[in-house]
Amino acid sequence: MVKNKKILVGILMGSASDAETMVETEKILKENKIPYEINVLSAHRNPDAVRKYTKIAEKRGIKILICGAGMAAALAGVVSSHTSLPVIGVPIETKSLQGLDSLLSTVQMPGGVPVACMAIGKAGAKNAAIFAVRILKAFK
Repeated sequence: MVKNKKILVGILMGSASDAETMVETEKILKENKIPYEINVLSAHRNPDAVRKYTKIAEKRGIKILICGAGMAAALAGVVSSHTSLPVIGVPIETKSLQGLDSLLSTVQMPGGVPVACMAIGKAGAKNAAIFAVRILKAFK
């Protein structure tokens, strides 16, 4: 994490085990000197905490939210439903369905709940950060 700077990107993970994948997001943000923070918040286990974090993110100056979750990956959609910030979803690879469950849960959002969905796993985590960097650079 880049220290002593205003946080621009919030990384949310549904579970601590998702960190193995989301480290790829961190690497790219660090390389580009983008200030970020990481939180483990589950849409299923901590829905109130997810809502609270999401509602104050924009007031705190966060510009983009990146959400990594596996299985019934509701995190990105729930986050998107509580903010007007761009939300990027990273489907985490799972053992049972190799991440297809996560992909479909992330990409199949109803109208009015936009989520930019990346590829499954580490490639998606990397691309989420690259996409965030491009968004931030476009509006400098």
